Amino acid sequence: QVQLVESGGGLVQAGDSLRLSCAASGRMGSAFVMAWFRQAPGANREFVGAFNWWTRRTHYADSVKDRFTIARDSSKNTLLLQMNSLKPEDSAVYFCAARQYTISMFQHEYNYWGQGTQVTVSS
Repeated sequence: QVQLVESGGGLVQAGDSLRLSCAASGRMGSAFVMAWFRQAPGANREFVGAFNWWTRRTHYADSVKDRFTIARDSSKNTLLLQMNSLKPEDSAVYFCAARQYTISMFQHEYNYWGQGTQVTVSS
C-alpha cells in the first residue's frame, strides 16, 4: 500500500505562485510514477503533470506546461508542483496520484490517491 498526502494549497491572486507538495509513504518500489490531477467544481478531473521516479521523465498537460514545474525531493519521497503565473481557471482541488511503471494521463490508471488540496486563484 502507498499513502499520499498533499499540502500547500491556498488562496492567491492571479499572477502569483504557489507550490504544492505530495508526500508518499509505503511500498513504492523503484519504477514509480507520481502525478498531479485537478478538479474544478462541476468539471471532470484532469491531468496536470507527472513524474517517473525511475526514468526521471516528466510530462505536462498543454494548459500548464509553460507555467508549472514538477520536481522531486527524493530524500523525502515527495513530489513538488511549482505553479507560476496562476490564473483563475487554475482554481481546483489538486490531487496527487501514483501508479507503477509508466506515466499515464488517465485517472483510472492510477491506483493510489491523496485527499486533495484546494487552490483558489482570485482575479
